Amino acid sequence: MSSKSYSPVSPQEAVSVIRSGDKIFIHTAAAAPQVLVQALADRGDELRGVQIYQLHTEGPAPYAAEQYVDSFHVHSLFTGANMRDAVQAGRADFVPVFLSDIPRLFRRGVIPLDVAILHVSPPDVHGYVTLGVSVDTSLAAAQSAKVLIAEINPQMPRTQGDGNIHISRFDKVIEVNYPLPTMIIPEPNDIERRIGENIASMVDNGATLQMGIGAIPNAALAAMSNHRELGIHTEMFSDGIIPLVERGIITNEHKAKHPGHIVTGFLVGSQKLYDFVNDNPLVRVLDIEYVNDTSIIRKNPKATAINSAIEVDITGQVCADSIGSRIFSGVGGQMDFIRGAALSKGGKPIIALPSTTNKGISRITSMLKPGAGVVTTRAHVHYIVTEYGVAEMWGRSIQERAKAMIDIAHPDHREQLMKEAFEIWKIRV
Repeated sequence: MSSKSYSPVSPQEAVSVIRSGDKIFIHTAAAAPQVLVQALADRGDELRGVQIYQLHTEGPAPYAAEQYVDSFHVHSLFTGANMRDAVQAGRADFVPVFLSDIPRLFRRGVIPLDVAILHVSPPDVHGYVTLGVSVDTSLAAAQSAKVLIAEINPQMPRTQGDGNIHISRFDKVIEVNYPLPTMIIPEPNDIERRIGENIASMVDNGATLQMGIGAIPNAALAAMSNHRELGIHTEMFSDGIIPLVERGIITNEHKAKHPGHIVTGFLVGSQKLYDFVNDNPLVRVLDIEYVNDTSIIRKNPKATAINSAIEVDITGQVCADSIGSRIFSGVGGQMDFIRGAALSKGGKPIIALPSTTNKGISRITSMLKPGAGVVTTRAHVHYIVTEYGVAEMWGRSIQERAKAMIDIAHPDHREQLMKEAFEIWKIRV
C-alpha cells in the first residue's frame, strides 16, 4: 500500500486470513467493527477453536451464539450486555483484570494476538488513520497483533492522541459507511438526582474528574453548574461533559498532566458526542495503560474519582462486576482511579449507588452475596454516597463504618442491617 492509497477488499476476503486456533482481538465499545464481526461469524462452520479477546462491545456479537460453541470462544475482559448470557452459560469466559493491565497482557505476550480486527477513520493526506472513539486497549492490540484487519468508515471520528496508525500497517481493509452505535442516557430520576447533588457537593473547584457513563455521573455533572475550572482525566466519558465545556466550567487549566486538554481512553454516547470529539484538539484519546496509570492520575490536583457499585457491604467492600456469581460487567478501571485519586493531593475517591434496587432490595448489605466480586477492597474505600448522604470510611473502624453505612441505607432496611451487624460482626449500632 502507498502512503496515500489503499486497496479495499470484500469483508469475506478480509476475514479469510483468520485460521482455526487464532487469537483475535475485537475493537472496543462503539468502535466494534460490525461488518467484519458478521463476516467472521459467517465462517463459523469452517473455523474451530478461534479465541476471541474483547472488552465491552456495542452491537451484536453473533460469534457468541450457541451454534458456534466449537468455532469461537470469547475471553471477556469486560462483559457487556451482548456477552452476559454467553459468560453465564459457559460459552465465554470472564477474565478479572484491571483495565490498565490489559495493554501489558498484549505487549508482553501473556496474551499473544494473531489478529486485531479494528474500526478506523479514513486516512489523512499522510496515510494515517485513527482508532477513533476507542484507543483504550486497542492501540496495544494493534501494536502486538501479527495481522491487522480494519473497517474504514467516514463516520468514525478522527480523534487526536495516541490512535494514529499508518494505512500501510494493515493487511486487509474494507470500506463501510454506517453511523456508530449510540447510547442515550435517560434523564436522572429523583434518586439519581439526589445522589448527583451529594457527589457535586464534595467536588472542589479546580478538581480533575473521572467518571463513567450513566444517569448518576450525568446527574453529578449537571449539579456542578456553579463549579469553576474543572478538569477531566478519565478512562471514558459521555455527553454529560459537553454542557460544562460549553459553559466554560471545564477548562482543564489546573491539571498537572495535559493542562488545557480533556484526557480519555474511549467514549460512548450520542451522535452529538461523536461530532464533538471529531478532529477536536481539546480532546486527547490516549492509551489506557497511560490514562489509568495510578502514578499519572495522582499527579493531577484534587483528582476526584466517581465510580459506581452493584452492592457495598457495611465494612466497605465494593462489588462492581457481578450480581452474586452472575458476571455483569468487569473490574475495569475502578481501582486504577480509586487508588490514583486517594494518592492525589486533595483527591477524593467516591463510590456512588442508589440505596436499593428497583425492586426495593437493599444494595447496602451486612455481607456481600455469595460469589460477589470485590473490585474495591475495604482498605481502598474512602467515600460511599447514596441518596441519603455520604459515608466517610477512610481510617474508620469496622464499627464506625457500619454505623456510617447504615445511616445512608434506605430507612426501610436500617433496622435489619443493625440486627445483622450485631449477629455477624458483634457491632452495636
